Amino acid sequence: MNAPMNNDRAITIAILAMGGEGGGVLADWLVDLAEQNGYFAQTTSVPGVAQRTGATVYYLELFPEAGAPAGRLPVLALGPVPGEVDIVIASELMEAGRALQRGLVSARRTTFIASTHRVYSMTERTAMGDGRVSSAKLLDGGRAAAQHFISADFARLAEDTGSLISPTLYGALAATERLPFTRAQFEATISRGGVGVKSSLKAFAAGFAVAQQAMAPPAIATPSAPPLAATAPLPPVGARLAALARRIQDSFAPANHATLTAGIVRTADYQDVDYAASYLDRLQPLTACLPADPALAAELLDETARHLALWMSYEDTVRVADLKTRRSRFDRVGGEVKLSQAQHLGIHEFLHPRVEEIADTLPAGLGRWLLATPWARACVEPFTRKGRIVQTSSIRGYLLLYAIAALRPLRPRSLRFQVEQQRIHDWLATIARLAPAQPALALEVARSQRLVKGYGDTHARGWRSFQRVMARLPQLQAMPQGAAQLKALSQAALADDTGQALEQMLAATV
Repeated sequence: MNAPMNNDRAITIAILAMGGEGGGVLADWLVDLAEQNGYFAQTTSVPGVAQRTGATVYYLELFPEAGAPAGRLPVLALGPVPGEVDIVIASELMEAGRALQRGLVSARRTTFIASTHRVYSMTERTAMGDGRVSSAKLLDGGRAAAQHFISADFARLAEDTGSLISPTLYGALAATERLPFTRAQFEATISRGGVGVKSSLKAFAAGFAVAQQAMAPPAIATPSAPPLAATAPLPPVGARLAALARRIQDSFAPANHATLTAGIVRTADYQDVDYAASYLDRLQPLTACLPADPALAAELLDETARHLALWMSYEDTVRVADLKTRRSRFDRVGGEVKLSQAQHLGIHEFLHPRVEEIADTLPAGLGRWLLATPWARACVEPFTRKGRIVQTSSIRGYLLLYAIAALRPLRPRSLRFQVEQQRIHDWLATIARLAPAQPALALEVARSQRLVKGYGDTHARGWRSFQRVMARLPQLQAMPQGAAQLKALSQAALADDTGQALEQMLAATV
């Protein structure tokens, strides 16, 4: 439990929130709370970058009326001063990181409340590789920087209570007791607002309870038996995949069962059960080439299995159309926008297939002919110069993509399918060749598949990078640090979509 603020200075509060999360409402509640209970209050807001969906910093200062000389008003600041903020509230974990970066959180005075859910920034989403900022590091930074740190998934609490995140954060703030107001006074502010009172009070109570639990002293641990080693849960499989699931149990090490089961589920969803069986067929020979070290063998097979499932479910026009017309996608989008029974949902998709994607979808012979015949390309290219918007929530738009998705049974005859299967075969052969004598290098070859992803231009760039990296493999096999060098090359290829980082590293390692 924290001590309330003194009456000899202003209480400083910073709220970092994104658009649509009710940061302004939370600031207004705090102003009303203060003014109704004997305090002067001032609030300002500073809009942030558009890449963070309208991220805004709301800054408040509260000063007790009893502390001001008669007939005079306090002078309150318009913006936060680093290290001089009493309470910082972040509506999302990256917003918490922004608060830390700005120096708003101080170990000597700041109570820091942060929601642990993530809304990824544009730089994280557009990174060639895994560009996500580590959530664990952000949480560790919050604990280290703040005097008191309270973190929980307040967005999930809001969803569970049918409200926005702002009342859950408001409840957490009330639980800290850093402000000189009672819980009843906090709740009265919500009631005075008159909008969504019932759901907001429910969310307030949920946030209050979670924060109270987070501030409770840890229970004294009692000696107990050491826990058994945990095993990853197996993804559920239906009756169609039961035979393949039994094959995994009988033919592969238990350490790999979870990944392999997820692999057959993904490949069957992508194509059919026979395709999922071919996934296991491709991995079976690798079991005879694995290194003697059980841990290294399990890691190599697991990484190969994971990346093989991703490569075998490559994105093509059929896959894109299939995913965009699934009921689950409409349900997910409806849930995200909180669609009510009285509302209609309109979804517009921007599609821009190139001649190459069209040729890839055609039967192999016809696709090669289209790409190699100048006059045929010239006839098709005018229709591909501009993208088009398809409203999948309309009957016409839905049926257009549904017809493309219905080409899935014909996929094995397509040009793209034949090309990708040969590439996969060569990649697996390289892993099997290196595994017995150079397992670390084989592992990095398996992981290099992450360069090949996406659709259209993204896929083309990734494949070029993969080819350039693999071209260095003969040279790397003779180097003691070949595995580390291959890993560095892959990371350079993922550093930017221009290929400059990879180009510079290749030039430096000639």
